[in-house]
Amino acid sequence: MNDSLGIKLLYTFVFVPLIAFGAFITIIITSFSIANSFLIPLILITAVGCILFFIVAVFKLAPKKPLRISAISFFSLCILGFLSVWIYESYQANLVMVEEHEVNLYSYQPFREDTKAVSLEAEATLKLEDNLPVLDGATALYPVYAAFARAVYPEKDYDPYWEGRSEVLASKTNYAYDNLLNGKVDIIFTAGPSQRQLIQAENRGVELDLTPIGREAFVFFVNARNPVESLTIEQIQGIYSGEITNWSEVGGNNETIRAFQRPDDSGSQTALENLMGDIPLMEAPSEDVVGGMGGIINQTANYRNHRNAIGYSFRYFSTEMVEDGEIRHLKVEGVFPDKETIRNGQYPIAAEFYAITAGTENPHVEALIDWILSEQGQYIIEKTGYVPLH
Repeated sequence: MNDSLGIKLLYTFVFVPLIAFGAFITIIITSFSIANSFLIPLILITAVGCILFFIVAVFKLAPKKPLRISAISFFSLCILGFLSVWIYESYQANLVMVEEHEVNLYSYQPFREDTKAVSLEAEATLKLEDNLPVLDGATALYPVYAAFARAVYPEKDYDPYWEGRSEVLASKTNYAYDNLLNGKVDIIFTAGPSQRQLIQAENRGVELDLTPIGREAFVFFVNARNPVESLTIEQIQGIYSGEITNWSEVGGNNETIRAFQRPDDSGSQTALENLMGDIPLMEAPSEDVVGGMGGIINQTANYRNHRNAIGYSFRYFSTEMVEDGEIRHLKVEGVFPDKETIRNGQYPIAAEFYAITAGTENPHVEALIDWILSEQGQYIIEKTGYVPLH
């Protein structure tokens, strides 16, 4: 009797930790899934169930037949749960996303053999050979300033992600501002700063110098099957404040509006905040992702093209850098965003983008900005797909 109990306890001390360890490893692996917020509780429930059924079976704490029926029912539900998560993940994976990471910036590198960066038809009137100003900026503007570098800088490899070794970086708007304020770069190319970024500059005793170099439209887009084609600014403000929650309120189907947002201090999020004025933004849709040290954190979800979704970006990024017929741009106040309506001022949410400095001592910065404002620099802005100042 004691030997039998000892064997049962041995089995328990061996297999229960193995089950727990297996569940832990599975959680670590599946943490990288887009649906990990569903998978992790399901794995924990399955592991606890396995442990309980193992203990009950080993110590014969319940009759065999009810135990068998309970185990089959429990594990069938677990399998159904995992299948449901898999179907959900497959559905999510097939939805079009609009996020900066999906753009291959290497295809716009200044001197790549098959680069998409535009070229001047004649030799640039400015050529720099040393003390190159370090450039950084928004993803959507990288094709523009990469083309500036192609025209003016010496030919070599400018890796957009090689901070400290490349003079032409693409860190995205929020990190570009950090690099500028920390003196790591000389010029950044972005939309205007957010209020938080202005406060950061003031706290560091840094004065931002903004030079307008072109114009761009702030655009909103929906699923191509959404019947809504135009919104007013007041309706957009209503949607993003949470006052308007159903597409039927703006002439669409009877579906709840899923209004995606971008992370704080990104260029497009700052543009939305400027559009909202004093109207508070509603809480953004979010998702659980893997953070540092393998932990789970909650962050703003990237736009996914659900039939009831609405998102926003800048026109060039969403038309040239992310091409997809499943997403349709909305008119705003009845005006469609294109180069002509930006140029003539008809599109109501158009704004300038800037070359921004913060007290750099680089001797070539002023000459480079003057050249950008010249006919050649403005030609590059036009040729790339943006609207020049003149």
